[in-house]
Amino acid sequence: MKKALSTIVAGILIMPILTLGVSIFTPSMHTVSAQTITTSGIKDGADDARGDDQPAELFGDGGIFKTITNTILYVLGAISVIMLIYGGIRYTISGGDSAQVTAAKNTILYAIIGVIVALMAYAIINFVLDSLIA
Repeated sequence: MKKALSTIVAGILIMPILTLGVSIFTPSMHTVSAQTITTSGIKDGADDARGDDQPAELFGDGGIFKTITNTILYVLGAISVIMLIYGGIRYTISGGDSAQVTAAKNTILYAIIGVIVALMAYAIINFVLDSLIA
């Protein structure tokens, strides 16, 4: 029963990831004639290979680097907040056991440090990327 339940939960958790993967990796259709290939340069070829909804710039407000770093830092911050809640729950149900209270306090402390690191990394990366643009 436990194995069946864990398999169902794993399937429920993995399904959105698989659906997202299909939408990310579905190639967009581009038609290019032979004349275009022979007369275009390398930059034009790279522009043709780029999807319609993908940004063309590496830096800037819609740039690839900023999008990637913001997404990673968003996930890091979300995990830190989840761990903060988990540490609070552990602290609440510790029942006065000093080892469990210490472990819960450490979880809360490390989660707070994680939130601070995520915010500082966000500020530093955006500052550096904005400085490279200017």
